[in-house]
Amino acid sequence: MQESLATSSDYRRSLLEGLELFKGVFPDDVHELLQRCDRRDLAAGELLLSPGAKNEHVFIVLSGSLNIHVGSPEAPVLATMEAGACVGEMSIIEDRDPSAYVIGAEDTHMLVMHQSLLWEMVDASHEFAKNLLVVLSERVRSHNRVIADSYGEIRKFERHATTDALTGLANRHAMQVSFPEEIEACVDNEEAVSLIMIDVDRFKQFNDTFGHIAGDRALCAVSKILQKQFRPRDLLVRYGGDEFAVLLPGANVEQAVAVGQRVRDAVCSTTGDGSDSLIKIPIAISMGVAGLHEKGTLDGLIRDADAALYRAKHAGRNAVSE
Repeated sequence: MQESLATSSDYRRSLLEGLELFKGVFPDDVHELLQRCDRRDLAAGELLLSPGAKNEHVFIVLSGSLNIHVGSPEAPVLATMEAGACVGEMSIIEDRDPSAYVIGAEDTHMLVMHQSLLWEMVDASHEFAKNLLVVLSERVRSHNRVIADSYGEIRKFERHATTDALTGLANRHAMQVSFPEEIEACVDNEEAVSLIMIDVDRFKQFNDTFGHIAGDRALCAVSKILQKQFRPRDLLVRYGGDEFAVLLPGANVEQAVAVGQRVRDAVCSTTGDGSDSLIKIPIAISMGVAGLHEKGTLDGLIRDADAALYRAKHAGRNAVSE
């Protein structure tokens, strides 16, 4: 419903009190412009503004309240605009469709100002222009907070997508990004690069005997030992299940085998050795080592290291093979 705005001096004064756009505005400066504004009643749940629908008005809440939703009308309420607040001004200033859904939180009565009147108000009253700038700056700050919060959520999602929840190591998804980049850098610098595939020996039997909680503790213990044994430059990931993979930039196969033997000894000696050990049940690992061939790829490197790991298992486990 729309109707003409009342024009009495007392009504104008009471109307302007508490409206953020009219704070400090002298009523006589905008009297004629106010007469050209309309009023509108919005029912609770009724849609006022939405993305994709052009807007040419500023809506000032006289009574009631409006809810702001981003993404969809069913999304959680981002903000609630109480009496005195305004909506719609950003789409006019930016000359684009609204970026959010504005819906009546309750039955709401509004002052409706066409965009042409908005600019006439700016020309007519310095205080109105100043208030509009204040409103716009607050909107920008609010948008920045939303962006910052959203960025934080995105970063958290990215971390979860590339981090193994159990061990805290990078996961196989991260490997598909970081390993090829490091391999390419080694090739460009004419450096050797090797890959070690690591498997916890008889892990299924371990789980069946001691339970999955103990199995998880064992994997965490192994991952902590591995983190301490490899260089910061080396790329260690949980490949899946009881398997780990580590890329060793600058290391040839012979050097990688030597590293593997040291790491294997560290895992065996640190687990099952008493009350100070990470886990009191002895754990052994097998390792397969492969070096990058000329024009080789990550897939080929994984295939060769897996074949070497199979040889280590076939040779009796608790071994390093190339």
